[in-house]
Amino acid sequence: MASSPQTTPPPHHVAIVMDGNGRWATKRFLPRVAGHKQGVESLRRCVKACADRGVGVLTVFAFSSENWNRPPEEVSGLMQLMVAALAREVPRLNADGVRLHFVGERAGLSDKMVAGLVSAEQTTAHNTRLILNICFNYGGRWDIARAAAKLAEQGLPMTEMNLDRAMALAHVPDPDLFIRTGGEQRLSNFLLWQSAYAELFFSDKLWPEFDEAALDEAIAAFQGRERRFGQTSAQVSASAA
Repeated sequence: MASSPQTTPPPHHVAIVMDGNGRWATKRFLPRVAGHKQGVESLRRCVKACADRGVGVLTVFAFSSENWNRPPEEVSGLMQLMVAALAREVPRLNADGVRLHFVGERAGLSDKMVAGLVSAEQTTAHNTRLILNICFNYGGRWDIARAAAKLAEQGLPMTEMNLDRAMALAHVPDPDLFIRTGGEQRLSNFLLWQSAYAELFFSDKLWPEFDEAALDEAIAAFQGRERRFGQTSAQVSASAA
């Protein structure tokens, strides 16, 4: 009697490039910052959905190190939005058992914003239901270069394990599922080291349109895949059995 195919467990760590906020606003003849505000609503919905579905870690790309090159009014609006979102969302996230980590270069951010990031991390440090990593002023190449510099400063050998432990996301396992919204199919310098074996899922939905059904579609696609990590299908089946 043939054995039934193994089902991949749900992802423990989901990473998302939240792309399409500006295009969502432009389609509605609104300023691009209005799209980013709507994107915060989508993130709130996604955090709740991930927690409800047993996801342990959610990592989102909120602002890349390359985003400083956008129009000044959009960058300024994003900074103001971040400060406002911290004041509004942190109490709610804390009540929902979400632990916040802000990942990225803090040099160059305002003192007020840095203080807000530190306060949010301290306020939610005891929570265990979901870890939410918000990558802000982050880049994958920056992450790798920073880790290498840290090892050199400590006089440690440049091994794969040491580099991994020096990365900005060393406090969580690598992503299982990498989602990008907005119809683009590239990594855009996000979690380059950590996503070596992540399953990629690209959605045509703009981020403000990404809802629970879209998340379920991505998770279902993930569970339909066989994760081999360099092994053969026969080896994976034997290990599962």
